[in-house]
Amino acid sequence: MKKFAIFILLVASLLLAGCNSKETTTNVDKETEGKKIPLTVSAAVSLTEALEEIKELYEKDHTVDITLQLGGSGTLARQIQQGAPVDIFLSANQEWMDTLEKEDLINRSTRANITGNKMVMITSADSDIQYTSAAQISAKDVEQIAIGNPKSVPAGKYTEEALHHLNKWNELKDQLVLAKDVRQVLTYVETGNADIGFVYESDAVNSDKIKMLATVDDSLHGPIVYPGAVIANTKHEKEAEDFLTFLQTEEAQNIMKKYGFKK
Repeated sequence: MKKFAIFILLVASLLLAGCNSKETTTNVDKETEGKKIPLTVSAAVSLTEALEEIKELYEKDHTVDITLQLGGSGTLARQIQQGAPVDIFLSANQEWMDTLEKEDLINRSTRANITGNKMVMITSADSDIQYTSAAQISAKDVEQIAIGNPKSVPAGKYTEEALHHLNKWNELKDQLVLAKDVRQVLTYVETGNADIGFVYESDAVNSDKIKMLATVDDSLHGPIVYPGAVIANTKHEKEAEDFLTFLQTEEAQNIMKKYGFKK
C-alpha cells in the first residue's frame, strides 16, 4: 500500500511538471508573439518625408519597427564604418555606397538603385534675385551661397562639379557657406542667411519659404542616383531585404514621385 502511494505521488509530480512546462512554453510564445523586429535605416536626409510616409505604410502590414537615421550620406557612411548598428543604408550618391562595398560592409547582392533626383538653385520666397541659370551668378550680386559640404554631402559634390563646369567655382568660393547636409542649406536660404542655395528638387518642392530659380543641367554633374543596400552584419537580414525590395515597388515609387524624386 505504501509503495502504491509513492507511485501515485510520482505520477502526480510528473503530470504537474508537464503542465508547468507547457504553461512556461505558452508564456514564452505569448511574449514573442507579435513582437516587432527593429530595423535601423540610415538614409540621406533628402529622403526624409518620402521615407516617413513609406515607413508608416510598411509598418501597418509588417512586424517591423523602423527607425530612420537621417543625415549627410558621408556622415552616415562613416558611422557604418565605425560599427554603428545599422540594417540598411540609402545613399544620395554611388560614391559612398562604393566605399562601403569595397570594405565589405554591405551585402553586394542586395545593392540596388532606389530613386534619383535633380539639383536646383533656390532663393528665399521674398528675394528679388532673378537668376534663371547658375551661369548668371556673380560675386558682385550675392554675399552668401549655401551648398552642402562637398566632402561629405553628395548635393554639395554635385554643386561643386556644376560650378567647376561653368567656370564659377573660383569666382564664388569666398561666398560659399558649407552646410552639414542639404536640409541645412534649405534652412539657410529659407531664413535669408544665404542669398541663394543649391538643393535637390525634392527638397525645394516641399518648402513654401523658397522659390526655385533654375534647374541645374544634368550634364554639369554626375548622375544623381540613390543606391540602397543591406548592411553586411545586420542581425535581421530577411526583414532588411524585404524592406529594401518594397522600396522598389510601384507603391513605394509613387510615394517617392510625390515628393519630387525620379528614378
